[in-house]
Amino acid sequence: MLKNSLLAAILLLFSFYVVKKEVLEVAAPSSVTLIESELSWNGDSLPHYPLSKPNISILKITIPAHSELPLHFHPVINAGVLLTGELYVIDEDGNELTLKAGDPIVEVVNKKHLGRNTGDVDAEIIVFYGGTQGMKITEKVQ
Repeated sequence: MLKNSLLAAILLLFSFYVVKKEVLEVAAPSSVTLIESELSWNGDSLPHYPLSKPNISILKITIPAHSELPLHFHPVINAGVLLTGELYVIDEDGNELTLKAGDPIVEVVNKKHLGRNTGDVDAEIIVFYGGTQGMKITEKVQ
């Protein structure tokens, strides 16, 4: 009886070790490059960074379903990832891009463009702007 109890205890402890080891192996950190580019989404080369004090901004932008951002441009390099929804983007030259949730984008710089949510759910995008202190990151076109 004692022999069976001891064997059961050893097997139980071993099973905890195996389960814990598998959980730790599954939960290992990982990294995936979503995008890396010298070009914006329409193929234009990105400009050089300004030689002044940097200022990083990170915005979460929500575009309601069936709505449109006004015509605008960005004087700074920026990139983002669409978290939810769909987004149709068109620039002043007629270049078009359609994003779905999870898609990355390197935005156009100093080029007029707009974004349109043609879907039935809000589009949410996180955008990182690499500007300088005192510089606007977005300019609306009148």
